[in-house]
Amino acid sequence: MKKLIEIKGLTKEFNGNIVLKGIDLDINENEFVTLLGPSGCGKTTLLRILGGFEYPTNGEVLFDEKNLLDIPPYERLTNTVFQHYALFPHLSVFDNVAYGLRIKNLPSRFSDLINKIKKTKDYKSRKDVEREIKEKVTKILELVNLKGFESRTIDSLSGGQQQRVAIARALVNEPKVLLLDESLGALDLKLRQQMEYELKKIQRQLGITFIFVTHDQEEALTMSDKVVVMNDGLIQQVGSPIDIYNEPVNKFVAKFVGKSNIIDGIMKRDLLCSFNNQDFECVDKGFKENENVDIVIRPEDIDLLKPNEGFFNGKVVSEVFQGAHYEISVETGFYTFLVHTIYYHAVGEEVSCRFDPEDIQIMEKMEW
Repeated sequence: MKKLIEIKGLTKEFNGNIVLKGIDLDINENEFVTLLGPSGCGKTTLLRILGGFEYPTNGEVLFDEKNLLDIPPYERLTNTVFQHYALFPHLSVFDNVAYGLRIKNLPSRFSDLINKIKKTKDYKSRKDVEREIKEKVTKILELVNLKGFESRTIDSLSGGQQQRVAIARALVNEPKVLLLDESLGALDLKLRQQMEYELKKIQRQLGITFIFVTHDQEEALTMSDKVVVMNDGLIQQVGSPIDIYNEPVNKFVAKFVGKSNIIDGIMKRDLLCSFNNQDFECVDKGFKENENVDIVIRPEDIDLLKPNEGFFNGKVVSEVFQGAHYEISVETGFYTFLVHTIYYHAVGEEVSCRFDPEDIQIMEKMEW
């Protein structure tokens, strides 16, 4: 993939509060990138810098190898979709989507008309321009599944339909990058899940770069090619959704992305770890001998067996049915394990826990 955006040493300070602490990040063409993290971690500030709504304190941003910070916001090949859409309630769906095209195209073309008085072959009449706008708006509304909604008012639309209008308005100007700031946050759960797939579908069809900000791990894992996990103004990990989930680099990522059992352990040597005074084979290496580490085991990777059939025994202390699985807590005496299983286990039942070597993830010890 061709590198589209290069962010180097980016910092941002507000009234003595440093919200970005040296961000280095590459974003490729045609990539769906999600900035994921808790509120206040700096992800929206980073997005606003890319869109031209804020300027950094230090650092640089290259866009197609040109300094993005030297380009006025209105000339950047980016468009932004905000959480609350910012649609014009007095305009129809068509006019909302067409608004940017009219602002962008009409004034310059008709000032040319005054100056050149139809002497250039590139001249287009007002009728020609409106025809071109209609073709573009019709095409983009069809892409976002709003064909036939052209004359509808904004107030008559559902939340999901309004979100599609906002996306269409941002895309109709054919930006190279679409910036989305918590754009699904105002939708209910079912509609939000539907729009996750719609957004990814649109991004693939158009083949442009999407940069999406969210604190919702499901949104990040569902839509992204690349996930950038942020906390306290720093990037914690960059990787594919599978890498972020299966190979968290530290305790913060393991806790923030999915549910995890995080246990104090020792890396005795390559491919061998220890906790609860027991040795376990694992697939990690490169740590120091007898190094203190954090050990991560995801709830779905633990099998519950009859007593003495697993690695250690325990007792079920809680169970919650969650539709696709039961979420069960098992007290073992040294740690209470969270387990996801399709099998019911009653509170008070005696069980044992087992997992495979590849289900054990080793992380450097970090204090939070």
